[in-house]
Amino acid sequence: MKNFIESAKTALPKAFESEDYVARRETTIQGLEEKRKQLIEELSTKAQQEGFIIQTTPIGLLLIPVLDGKPLSEEEMLALPQKTKDRLQEKREKLEGDFRNTMRQLIDMERQIHEALKKLNKEVALYSIGNLVESLNEKYHGLPEVAGYLKAVESDMMDNLQQFIRRGGEQQEQSPFQLPWMREDPYKKYEVNVIIDNSETKGAPVVMETNPTYPNLLGKTEKEAQFGALTTDFTMIRGGSIHKANGGYLIIPVEELLQNPFSYDGLKRDLRDGNMTIAEPEERYGFLSVKTLKPQPIPLTAKVILIGDPYLYQMMFGLDASFRELFKIKAEFDTVMERTDDKVRLYAAGVCMLCEKENLKHLDKTGLAKLVEYSSRVADDQYKLSTQFAIIADVIREANFYAAQENSDFITGVHIKKSIEEKVYRSKLIQEKIQEMIKRGFFLIDTVKEKVGQVNGLSVMGLGDFAFGNPSRVTASIGLGREGVIDIEREAKMGGPIHTKGVLILSGYINDKYAKDNPLSLSARLVFEQNYEGVEGDSASSTELYSILSALSGLPIKQNIAVTGSVNQKGEVQAIGGVNEKIEGFFEVCKLLGLTGIQGVMIPESNVQNLMLKEEVTDAVKAGEFNIYSVKTIDEGIEFLTGTKAGERREDGTFEEGTVNYLVDKQLKMMAEKLKEYPTVETPKKVES
Repeated sequence: MKNFIESAKTALPKAFESEDYVARRETTIQGLEEKRKQLIEELSTKAQQEGFIIQTTPIGLLLIPVLDGKPLSEEEMLALPQKTKDRLQEKREKLEGDFRNTMRQLIDMERQIHEALKKLNKEVALYSIGNLVESLNEKYHGLPEVAGYLKAVESDMMDNLQQFIRRGGEQQEQSPFQLPWMREDPYKKYEVNVIIDNSETKGAPVVMETNPTYPNLLGKTEKEAQFGALTTDFTMIRGGSIHKANGGYLIIPVEELLQNPFSYDGLKRDLRDGNMTIAEPEERYGFLSVKTLKPQPIPLTAKVILIGDPYLYQMMFGLDASFRELFKIKAEFDTVMERTDDKVRLYAAGVCMLCEKENLKHLDKTGLAKLVEYSSRVADDQYKLSTQFAIIADVIREANFYAAQENSDFITGVHIKKSIEEKVYRSKLIQEKIQEMIKRGFFLIDTVKEKVGQVNGLSVMGLGDFAFGNPSRVTASIGLGREGVIDIEREAKMGGPIHTKGVLILSGYINDKYAKDNPLSLSARLVFEQNYEGVEGDSASSTELYSILSALSGLPIKQNIAVTGSVNQKGEVQAIGGVNEKIEGFFEVCKLLGLTGIQGVMIPESNVQNLMLKEEVTDAVKAGEFNIYSVKTIDEGIEFLTGTKAGERREDGTFEEGTVNYLVDKQLKMMAEKLKEYPTVETPKKVES
C-alpha cells in the first residue's frame, strides 16, 4: 500500500495534467456550453419580441422590461402609468413560463456537465491507477479480506477525486487559519499500520516481556499534542508483546506483571475472551470517557507462560479463582540436580558453551573439577549439582580474568579457587569485624578449657549473597522451681517461633527421660550470651540441651568443641542447614586464637553428606589440626563432650552409677525432694457474685 500510494501520488496528477485530458475535458464542456448558449439566445429573442431583455447576474438570469429601447430600472418601473405597468406585467407572466422551462433545462445541462466531467475524471483516474490496483489483486489473489480492502480504496478514491487532482477538479481550498502541519494528507487513510511483523520469524514466535506495563503488554494508541489538544488516528495504534507473540508463546515474569497496575487484569480478560483488545486502561476500567479510537479485537492464539517463585503461584492459586482456570499447567524447576557422571558431562558441555558464547578461555580438567566441587557446595550436598547457573557463570568470568592476567591458555583450578576466594573476600567485612572482636576479647569465646553449663554453639549470619558461621556461647543456669525450661530469648522477645519450638522440645525430652517416677521440679534458663539480635531456627536445640545436662550433672563440657544440630523429644540429633558455613566459622575463630589440634565441630551424622568444605579446612583436618565429629543421639554427644559415659536406664528404672544420665536423674530427684519442703502457694479463686 505504501508503494501504491507513492505511485498514485505521481500517476493521478500526471494524468489530469496531460494534454489528452485537457482536450477531452474542453470538448465535453464545449458541446454542452453550445447547447446552453443556444437556449439562452432563443429565450432572449422571445423576450425581446415581448419588450424584455435577459440580463445575467450573479444570482442567475433576470427579465428586464425595455421602453423605447432602454432597460427600465426599479424606480422607473414604479413611475410608469398603471396601464403601462399592467401591460408589462401581463407580458412578464406570459414569458415566465418559457423562462422557467428554460431555466430547468439550463440546470439540467449544468448537471450534465458535472456528471460528464465526473465520468471523465473517473475514466482518467481508473486508467491511471487501475493497473496498480489490478497488480495488487493478482498478488493477493485468494485473500478475500485484501481484495475487499483494495476495492474499498478504489471506490473511495473515485468518490473523492477532487482531493487528489489539481486540474479538472481542483484540490479543496485550505482555510487560511489552518497551519500546514494540521492539514490532513488525503492519502493517509489508505495507509496500512503494520502493528506486528513476524514475516522474518522462523517457527512460532517466542516473546519474553521483562517490562509488562499495560501498554507494553496489551498495546496502546499513541497521541500527539496540537495546540493543547490531543489527537490520534489509526496510524498511531501500537501493538503489545501479546500481539508479537500471537500464534506462539509469551513469557512474563509474574512478579513484574503483578507490580504493574492493570496489566494482570487486562491479560486475564484477553485470555478469557480469546481476543486482544487495544484500549486505554482508563477507558477500559471506566475512569475516562473521552472520544478515542476503538480498534477491532484481534483473535488471540498465543500461549502465555508465567515464571516466578513457587510462593507467588500458591498465593495466586489461592486468592484468584480465575488464575487456576487460565493457567492450568504448573511446572517446577529444581535448584539442584543429581551429581552423576552423565550430569557432570552435561555440566562440562554447558561450561564449554558459555566459554564459546562469551569468548572466554576454556577450563582444563583441574578447573572443571574445582568448578563441579564449588557447584556441589552451592547446592550444599555432595551428591548434587547446583542449577543456579548465573552464580557458576560469574565464577567462570572472574576466573577468566585471572587466567588472562597470567597469560594462561586455560582456566585452571587455581583460577577458579581464586575467583571463589576473591568473591568471599569482597563480602566478608562483617565477619572480619566479629573475628577481631573475638580476638580482642569483646566477644567471649573459649576454645581451650572445660566449663559446666556452657557450650559453644554455631549459627549462620546471612548478608545477601554471602553467609558465614558465627560461634556464640550458650549457657544454662538451673535452680529449684516448677517453671521448667525458660528461654530468655523468648522472654526478651528476641526469639523466633522455630527457636521457641526447639526449646519447648527440650522440655519434652527431659520429661520423657527423667520424669518417669517423679514430677519435674526444675527451673532452667537458657541464653545466647552477647546476642543483641533476634534468634531463629532450632539448629542450636541440641547445644542448649547439652548445656542443661552439663549444669544438672555438674560435668564440664569441652570448650574446644563447637556444637550444632536440632533434637527431637526422643533424643535423636537431626540435620540442620548451613553446616559448611558453621564449621568454617568456628575454624576461623580457632585459627585466630590458635589451633591446638584438639579443636573441632560436632555435627549431626545426617549432615555428613552435606559437607563441601573449603580446602583450607579439609587440609587442616587431614593434618590433624582440626576435627569434625558426627553423632546420632544426645547420649553420643554428651559422652563425647564430657568424656563420661551417658548411661542407659536399667530394668528397675535407674541409670548406671557415675554416668551422665545417673547424675542428671539424681540431681532432678534431689531438687524434687527439696521442693517438697516448700508448700505451693495457691492462687486465690475468683468468687462469682
